[in-house]
Amino acid sequence: MAAKKRNRKSWFSINTISILAVFAIAVMYIVYTQSPKIIESYNQNEVDIHYGKEIDLYASTNQLPAHYLKALAMLECSGRKDFPKRFEKHVYTRLREVKQGKRKKYEHVTPQLLKDADDNALRNLATSWGPFQIMGYKCIEMNIKIEDLRGENAVYWGIQWIEKSYGNLLRSGKFKDAFHIHNTGRLYPKNNKPLTHNPQYVANGLRYMELFEIENNELLDMRY
Repeated sequence: MAAKKRNRKSWFSINTISILAVFAIAVMYIVYTQSPKIIESYNQNEVDIHYGKEIDLYASTNQLPAHYLKALAMLECSGRKDFPKRFEKHVYTRLREVKQGKRKKYEHVTPQLLKDADDNALRNLATSWGPFQIMGYKCIEMNIKIEDLRGENAVYWGIQWIEKSYGNLLRSGKFKDAFHIHNTGRLYPKNNKPLTHNPQYVANGLRYMELFEIENNELLDMRY
């Protein structure tokens, strides 16, 4: 009898472990397959809440596709209102070399334009700001202040820079080039090997555009 009881307990333990193992695998599957979608849905909602109305307004004013700009905000700041600053050390180094006369210029930035810039100013110029993460030194060519890129009008000024820099690509529907140039300053490579820090940056941007386009179509259907 004692042997039978031990066998029953052993059988019960094995089956319990098997059930728990299957349950754990099922939970892990759900987490790994659904978490990215849940996160994307959350970030998409954050973009709509924090930037949606402004993006729609200024996109219309500049004849730019709103779903691209919303996808860009989702890529760059996950739709958050408050997010960490992104300091680019290599940009800071080059700007400092320009100020010191070791480099003739960095893009449009010349030593003359940096003559009054102290180290803190150089760091701000080498930091990206706003929901579209526009580099600080871009304010020089736009004749605005750093505060404009990171303050209450960050969406407006970010879109103005985008319009000036590659608005023609957006109106032509060249979104792969647009995402790539925003992140690297260059058109999408012909060899189909992106130069972005995250190799999936462009692919993710295109997918986010589809999400916002679907959302917009659903809203239109609800109206009519």
